[in-house]
Amino acid sequence: MNKTLCNRLKSARKNLGLSQEYVAKLANCHRTTITAIELGTRKVTTDELVFFSELYGISSDELLYGTQNNTDIKMFARTFSSLCDSDKKEIFNLIEYKQRMKEGKTQYDR
Repeated sequence: MNKTLCNRLKSARKNLGLSQEYVAKLANCHRTTITAIELGTRKVTTDELVFFSELYGISSDELLYGTQNNTDIKMFARTFSSLCDSDKKEIFNLIEYKQRMKEGKTQYDR
């Protein structure tokens, strides 16, 4: 089935368990606007697309075209960049530890 933007927006909202009313409050619009967008009877503006993308944690490419286009990597990068230096270092240490575990090495095998 070829999903359209309106279907992907509705699916993304439902996957997060959000009501149209809740999304409308966050978007500062009426619920009927969200309904019209999800039914495909109203076009989505660029600003609205950015809003939905951020709210649902999905890239605009994925919403528009159904492609993930490294969404996990982008979400990680966005989140990672907002961390303090000590948290970043802790994550790097965890990544290094996980890599060593995969290789069957421990900290004593260096």
